[in-house]
Amino acid sequence: PCPQKGSLASLERRFAKIGRQFKTVRSGRRVEQIYSQAPKPRFAPGTYDSPPARLLFDLREMDEKLEFGLWPLAHAVAFVERVRALATAALIEKRPDAAAIITRVLVGRDAGEADKAARIRIIPLPSIGSPHVIPAIRRLLIEVPPNCPLPADDIEGAFSGLGVSERTDSATGEIIETRLLLADDHTMPRNYGVEPNRSYRVWHTVTPAALPDSAARRRIDPQRLRLELAAARNGASTSWKEAKSSGERLDEERRAAAAVAQALRHAGVANRPAAIRVQREPFAGRGQRSEDFAPNTRFAKERLWHVEITFAEPQWGPLLIGDGRYLGLGLMAPDRDVWRDTMVFTVPAEACIPVGDGPALAHAARRALMALARDSRGEVPRLFSGHETDGSQAASGRHEHIFLLFDDNDGDGRIDRLIIAAPWACDRSRRPERGERRMFDTVVSRLETLRAGRLGVIALDRPSALTESDSLTGPAHIWESRTPYLATRHASRRKEIRTWLLSDVAAECERRGLPLPIAVDIIDAVGLSDGRGLKARLRLRFAAAVRGPFLLGRDSHRGGGLFSCLRKEWND
Repeated sequence: PCPQKGSLASLERRFAKIGRQFKTVRSGRRVEQIYSQAPKPRFAPGTYDSPPARLLFDLREMDEKLEFGLWPLAHAVAFVERVRALATAALIEKRPDAAAIITRVLVGRDAGEADKAARIRIIPLPSIGSPHVIPAIRRLLIEVPPNCPLPADDIEGAFSGLGVSERTDSATGEIIETRLLLADDHTMPRNYGVEPNRSYRVWHTVTPAALPDSAARRRIDPQRLRLELAAARNGASTSWKEAKSSGERLDEERRAAAAVAQALRHAGVANRPAAIRVQREPFAGRGQRSEDFAPNTRFAKERLWHVEITFAEPQWGPLLIGDGRYLGLGLMAPDRDVWRDTMVFTVPAEACIPVGDGPALAHAARRALMALARDSRGEVPRLFSGHETDGSQAASGRHEHIFLLFDDNDGDGRIDRLIIAAPWACDRSRRPERGERRMFDTVVSRLETLRAGRLGVIALDRPSALTESDSLTGPAHIWESRTPYLATRHASRRKEIRTWLLSDVAAECERRGLPLPIAVDIIDAVGLSDGRGLKARLRLRFAAAVRGPFLLGRDSHRGGGLFSCLRKEWND
C-alpha cells in the first residue's frame, strides 16, 4: 500500500531523489559535492513558438536538513555578480575556446545592441506571496534565450552545485556551505508571473529599478539641511537650498515616469503602460527602500526608484526593467487581485449617436463582447451572454451578466461614452466567482470596434476607469435619474401610483444590496403604451453616502435606470 505522508518510506523516497541529483561526501568539516546527471526540470512551454529555457535553483545549506540558505534582499546585485563570476569561470574552464562568447553572453562584456536578445538573464527570486514571509533570496531563476549560442545543458551544468556562501554553525563550529541545487518545487516563480497562459495588468517592483541619470533625484546634503532648519528655528532669515519644494518633487517623479516608459521599450516590452507610479518606498509590506540597494554597486541611490505600472493590456512575466535588469534590479511582481470592474469607452464625436439610439449601441456592444468571449467550443460564458450553456435564459434571481450603459456626459443629446460594468459592481449582493474578475477585465479590454448596423462602424479608444470626480461614481447622499427608471412589476389597479412606485424602488434597492432611501421624489412618470410597465425619473435621498455606479430597474442591463449624484445640492 502507498505509505502515508510523513512516513519513513516517504522520507526515504525524498532523500533518494536528492541523492540522484547530488552525491554528498562528508569529510570532517568540509562538504564536497559532485554533480551527476539528473532529471532536468523545465517550465511548461509558453504561448510562443520559441520560449526561453528556464532553470530554477534553490539555495540549500549542505547539512542533514538541506534547509534553504538565505541571501539578504538588499544585496541582490552582489549575489548576481558572485554567481555570475563563478558560473563564467566554470564555463570557461570547460570550454576555453568559447571564452569570448561566454563573457559576452553571461557578463555582457563587449556586447553590442544586437547581443541583448541572446544574453542570459540571472534572476534572483526573493520569497513573496505571504505577508509573513521574510523577503530574502532563496531561489535563482536562469533564463536562456532560444538564440543563445551556449547550449542550455552547459548553462545548467555551470550553475548546478555552485557554492555561493558559507557560515559557521554556532553550536558545532562546523562550516556549512550554501550551494545551488536544482529545484523540485516550481510554485514560487508563479508569484512573478512565470506561468503559461496567465498575465496581469498591475505590476510593482520587488527590487528597485535603476533609471538613467536624467531621472535621478537631486541629492540633499543632510548636514546643510540641518543647518538650514536650525537657522529657521532661531528666527534667522535663510534661503532654502537643500529642502525640495512640492513642484520639484513632482518634476522628479514625472522625469522618472518618462524614464520608466523608455526602460520598458529597452526591455522589449511592447505593451503600452496606462499609468506609472514611482516612489522611494516599497509597494510591498515587508520590502526595502530603494536606497538600501545602492551600497557597493555602480548605481547611485538617486537613480533607484520603486515603480508600479498599470498596463493597458495584461502582461506576462518575468518582468525586469531598468539598467540593472541583468543584475537582479528592476524585478517586478504582479498584483493578482487588481482587476477593473468598470470600463469606460469614449465614443468618437464623429459618430454622432443620439441618446435615443443608446439601446442599439448597447446591443451591438453585447454582441461584440460575446464574440470576444467565445471559447474554442463555441460556448459563451454566462457573464456575457446572460444564458446558461443549454441556451436557456439565466433565471437564478441574481444579476449574473454585464451591464452596458450609454451616457451623455455633456448634455448635448449625443452619446459621449459607453460604460461596461460587471454585475458585482452594480449589484452589491452579488459576489464574483473564481476567475470572473480576470475574465471580465481580459475580454472587455480587447473591445476595439463596434459594428452597430445603421449606426455604422464605431472605433473605440483604450478603456479607462471611472474617476473619483465622475458624477456616476459618488459617493453621495442624493442621486437623480439620468435615464428613466423602468418599474420591475406592473402596478396594481387598487393602489395609488405614487405609493406603488415608492414600494417598487425600495424593493429594488433591497435586492441590489443598497440601503433603503429615506426619501424618493418623483420628477415625472409615464405609463408605457405597450403595457411594459411604468417609467419614471426619480431623485433618491439616502441617510449615508452611496457609491456608484448606481443602476436600478428592469432594463438596467441595457442602460436604463442610471443615476448620477448631486453633490452640490446636498452641500447647499
